[in-house]
Parts: sequence; C-alpha cells; structure tokens
Amino acid sequence: MSRHAWLVVLAVIVWWTLEGLVTTGQLLTMQFGDDEVLTLVQAVRRGMASAWLWIPFSLGLFWLVERYPIERGGLVRSLCALTAAVLAIVLLRAVCVYYLNPWLGWYRTLPPFRDVLVTSVFNNFLLAWLNIGVAHAWLFGRRALQRQRQAEQLQARLTETRLEALSAQLNPHFLFNALNSIAEMVHRDAAAADRMLVGLGELLRSSLDHRQRALVPLREELRLLRHYIDIEKVRLGERLQLQWDIDQRLADALVPPLLLQPLAENAIRHAIAEKIAPGLLRIGVGGDGPWLLLEVGDDGDGRSSAPRHGTGLANIRSRLECLFGTGYSLELEAPPEGGTRARLRIPLQRARMAA
Repeated sequence: MSRHAWLVVLAVIVWWTLEGLVTTGQLLTMQFGDDEVLTLVQAVRRGMASAWLWIPFSLGLFWLVERYPIERGGLVRSLCALTAAVLAIVLLRAVCVYYLNPWLGWYRTLPPFRDVLVTSVFNNFLLAWLNIGVAHAWLFGRRALQRQRQAEQLQARLTETRLEALSAQLNPHFLFNALNSIAEMVHRDAAAADRMLVGLGELLRSSLDHRQRALVPLREELRLLRHYIDIEKVRLGERLQLQWDIDQRLADALVPPLLLQPLAENAIRHAIAEKIAPGLLRIGVGGDGPWLLLEVGDDGDGRSSAPRHGTGLANIRSRLECLFGTGYSLELEAPPEGGTRARLRIPLQRARMAA
C-alpha cells in the first residue's frame, strides 16, 4: 500500500474515532424522555459503534472518488457511480442498525425495517455526500500539489539547461580572445608567448573544473582570474598594474564561475591596452549585510563604461538572472577619479551553508 493510501486510512480512522468520542459524550449528557439512563459502557459502545461503522464506508467512498471523480469528461458516469454508492451505504447502515440493535440498543423496541431504512436516509444520505466532498478536496489538493512540484522541476531543468548553454557560449568566447592575445605575442617574444600558453593551460584546467557547477567559492574564482591576468600581464608587461582589495573573510562566498574574468577582460581591452602609459586594474571584493559586492575598475578614459552589448556582459546578466532572478545588480559607472568601474551585487551565500 502506498504512503498516500496509508495516510488516508489513518486520517479516516482518527476522524471517526474522534466523532465516536463526541457522540459518546453527547449520549452521556442526553436526557431521554422515558427515564432511560445510559451507563458509560453502553454510551461508549453505542457511540463508537455508530462512528466506526463509517470507517469502511468512508474508505470505500475515497477509493471510488479516486476512480470516478466528478470532473469534466466523466460527469454523468461519476454521478451515477457515486449515487449508487451512497444509496448502498444508506441501505447497509440500516441493515447494521437493524441487526445490531439487540446488542447496541439504539431502539428500545425495534421498529419495522422500513422505518429504520427511512431513518437511515435522513441520517446518512447527506453525510455520505459530505464524505464524497472531503474525498474530492483531498484528491484535487493532491493533484494541485503534484502539478506545482512538476512545474518547479520543469523550471529548474529549464534554468539548468539555460545556464549550461550560457557557460558553453562563454568559454569559446574567452578562448578566442586569449588565443588572439597569444598570437600577437608569438612574433614579438616567443618566450613570453610560451609563458602565456602555460598560463592558458592552467586557466583551462580551472575552467573545466568549474564547468559542471552553477556556483563556486570565491577563492576558486579569484584563482581563475589570476591565471587570466597572468596571461595579460605577460602581454602588456609594466603597462598593466594591479590593485587587489579582497576581504579574505569572504573566500568561501559562492559566485557564478567566470564572473569576474569578462569584466577584467573588458577593462583591459577597452581601457588599459589602449593606453601608452601604465594602466591600473582594480579588483575589489567586500560584503554589505546579506549582499556580496564585487568591483572591477580601471583608470582609463571612461570609454569602457559606454553602453555596449558584448558577449561577456550579456552573458553575465543572463546567468545572474537565471540564478538570482531580480535579486542582483550590475552597473557600469564612471567614478569621479576617472576610468570605469563595474559594480556587482549578488546575494551572499557561503559554501558551508549550501552543503
């Protein structure tokens, strides 16, 4: 028997047992016109028997509603089946009362069966339909819960599929740019190009490690970012200056993989690489209550803050929307001291909390 079926049986038994106890209490306090006084045993026997007789009938109605629910497409058939079941219950209840009366004493003088049957119609017809109503509420509630779970599972699979597609889009984009940088260096400095290839290998290994995860600890994201910056450092030399401002207490904060690298790439490509003088790349990580704040800035001429629809930024926005809905922000701004600053705010989650 399934867990659902056991729950139904348990709920029906508990309900009718409580109903029997209530009836027993009413019988003990009821004043009968013929000076009949019920003992506790008689009251319990009569009250519990009257209630427990409903247990098989209620379970039968629940079973019947599962197979013939009143819904579009089978309305006539369901009404006929349930009405027949209700009439059968009315008849069976009358038979039980008639033949168990010598033991339970519902009637001091047993009337003809016809009178007992009429009384059963008044007492049990509407009560049987009330059972059918409860069974429908149980059935439709369970169906609604199942549909909600299926919808949530479908949404989770769609989100996962979209994230995988975005990750697959990001890595080729990044590789294309990195290989272009190395190709530029091969003809000018072979040794430097070799170091860049070594750095690219390390970067690819880290990237593949992160490929199957939607979120990674910040320390791993920063290690991957350092691999990328090492490549660009070989290419640009002293023209690329670095400033790290990392709150180490946030090393276990979870972030989407390859979140900072496209921002750093944007700053280097559109600001620092175009300068003749050394340029500064700033990487900052901090916290603000329930938020994780990440910044990537440069000291260029501010052109990298101009609105653009490049693959990297569009990819970041799409992935953050998949993961956090509207619970994030990504802004490109021109700070008063010059240059461009990309500011990210995402919910602060820690690796040990998500385990």
